[in-house]
Amino acid sequence: MRTLALLGLFIVLAALPGIPALWAQTIPSGVLSGAVTLGVKNTPLHHAMVLIPKLGRSVEAGEDGAYTLAGLPPGEYDVVVHMHSMGDERRRVAIHAGETTTLDIAMRLETIRTEMTVTATGQEETSLEAVQSVASVNSLELAGKAASTSLGDLLDGEAGVAKRSFGPGNARPVVRGFDGDRVLILQDGMRTGTLSSQSGDHGEPVDSSSIERVEVVRGPGTLLYGSNAIGGVVNIIDDHSRIDAHDHQGVRGHLAATGGTNNAQAGGSGSFEFGRKGWLVWGGGGGTRTGDYAAPSGIVENSRSRMQHANFGIGRRTESAAFSFQYNVQDGSYGIPFAGAFHAHEPDEETGHGEEARDNVSIVFRRQMARLNASLLQVGNLGERLNLNLSYTDWNHREMEGAATGTRFYNKQFLYRGELQQKRRGPWDGSTGFWGMQRGFKALGEEAIAPPVDQSAFALFTLQQFNYDRVRLQFGGRLETNRYTPNGPLASGEDGAGGAFAPRRAFTGASSGAGANFRLWNGGALAANYAHSYRAPSLEELYNFGPHAGNVTFEIGNPNLRREGSDGLDLSLRHQHGRLRAEYNYFYYRMSSLIYLAPTGHLAGGLPVADYLQANGRYRGHEAKLTLNATAHLALLASLDQVTASVTAAHTPLPRIPPLRSRFGFDYRRGGFHLRPELAMAWRQDLTAPNELPTPGYAVPNLSAGYTRAGQHMLHVFGVNLFNMSDRLYRNHLSFIKEYAPEMGRGVRFSYTMHFY
Repeated sequence: MRTLALLGLFIVLAALPGIPALWAQTIPSGVLSGAVTLGVKNTPLHHAMVLIPKLGRSVEAGEDGAYTLAGLPPGEYDVVVHMHSMGDERRRVAIHAGETTTLDIAMRLETIRTEMTVTATGQEETSLEAVQSVASVNSLELAGKAASTSLGDLLDGEAGVAKRSFGPGNARPVVRGFDGDRVLILQDGMRTGTLSSQSGDHGEPVDSSSIERVEVVRGPGTLLYGSNAIGGVVNIIDDHSRIDAHDHQGVRGHLAATGGTNNAQAGGSGSFEFGRKGWLVWGGGGGTRTGDYAAPSGIVENSRSRMQHANFGIGRRTESAAFSFQYNVQDGSYGIPFAGAFHAHEPDEETGHGEEARDNVSIVFRRQMARLNASLLQVGNLGERLNLNLSYTDWNHREMEGAATGTRFYNKQFLYRGELQQKRRGPWDGSTGFWGMQRGFKALGEEAIAPPVDQSAFALFTLQQFNYDRVRLQFGGRLETNRYTPNGPLASGEDGAGGAFAPRRAFTGASSGAGANFRLWNGGALAANYAHSYRAPSLEELYNFGPHAGNVTFEIGNPNLRREGSDGLDLSLRHQHGRLRAEYNYFYYRMSSLIYLAPTGHLAGGLPVADYLQANGRYRGHEAKLTLNATAHLALLASLDQVTASVTAAHTPLPRIPPLRSRFGFDYRRGGFHLRPELAMAWRQDLTAPNELPTPGYAVPNLSAGYTRAGQHMLHVFGVNLFNMSDRLYRNHLSFIKEYAPEMGRGVRFSYTMHFY
């Protein structure tokens, strides 16, 4: 009741249009102006965005690189210059009342970059200032992974982020040991509509060439997007996510090509954007394919993948409003190595003969997404901005057994989200909104182990902040309801028929969180967060019954499951100044009514039988990362993460929890050339769940190198990546098929990207 009362109070306060400006600004404002140039060449750099995150103000540099921001309240602020193809630069500046401050900024290609986040609060801010724990991977870092076709591969190696997989085409990120429905995958703040949370062999396809950055966020800010984001939110941000922020004038775009050994990798993509007088038109497309990959022990059959994608959009921005419409389509397929073996059945009791393993299994998918975004930029006393987002996603895939179609999956999802960004009143700002979802899920075929289900959800949320000189406070709340309406009986065996009628279920709960960021010294901060979250059971946890080869389990769902709760604590110590960037995070989650698969000790159809049960659980761990510029050209790099998770009463480890991992290396840069050798290590994981095998530790050397040639209107990035240089045989503990398929052996990947602006 206290949580509900607090949430209601926040929403009422945020919605009142007549709240007096208790902290009204009476001091004359100041002006910030200057020019953005390109590094050593000192040539003007147009299309760069200059923003002051604390004030939510931004402007795009003109053709001559000049910019002006007027009407700024006096104070000290971080000023960030962002260029999609070059990363970010940050400077500290003092604004004085009635004066113009000049700040010229030169963009450089350096190892130490300013990390930006928009996911944490819905507004741009630096990771140092964020109350949440944030990891951000920008476009320059993504260029070295341009051949990745799944989100798990793209983020693999980030501190606190591992990859779960059933092969190279279907990897999904695991955050702090949390997987599935406890990690929320977004694209520009809206759910992607895939089924990757539902099964180990369902992927999260991604086009890395069109991504501006990928953000991983934990803490109270996740309540803006869903109460099930207990582990965190992974947000894929594309080039056109914020056309309401400022005008985009002129032409820009990219061309890219990739190729590699080991798995016959090849791909290419291109995009364009044209802006004039407030209008913006864009489009792009491309494709990637890989063959079967080679492990040190031999070729892993049926591990090939391919993906094609295309998108187009149109938008318009005026002084008072903005809108955009975009359409995206992805088509592809990927093999599921060894999946045919999991379809084999135990010997018949009478004949003694079993069904032979089936042909190679692959997944052929298609995802279509249409999205409409609208913003009112002047809404009087109500707030700074009112956003409305509508999204429709049609996902379907077929599980192919050789040339025959097996099970077909359909997932249609309509989302709507409205959010009011409040007017800043002295130190106080925030946002309040609503969110809803209508979803239709259906599976047809032999492995249709859940009935067709309609899911509806609705939520109210708020995030409030108080910004002072050295302290930033944040409070969040979310009230959410989820309803499941099955349209058929529960399955009772492999034919998926004959079970009891699946009951309707409804869950309503409140989640809340609080956090603070304390500025300790110049470039240093301590952040502390507490969050209480509830999660409604997913439809597969409620209604699955039957052999689920994608999870290598005969699953028995429980329609009587209760909602799952979590109390999480997160502490973060950060330093981002001068030659040093370092961060250490500690986290602890106490889970109540944790939903997990508990093996029964029996087999059915050759698969271990497991029930969805509930018990109290615990997740605990830490993450650390460091970048130190030892000299003007040499930076030392290091990262480490560890997590343990278990069912507390039984002291039983949960499955597929990442082992202790670390990375060490250095980055040498001179001019446009860079060289980065690293050693990726993982320790032995023997804290295993029942029926789970331990995995030995490993050390894998990698080397990446590249050359970047930057100009006023064009940027060329050449890259080469040598992975697993020692051809080490090792296994990913989070792989469903780690007993059968080692990770990829030695190989070389080449990439070239040209940005024009």
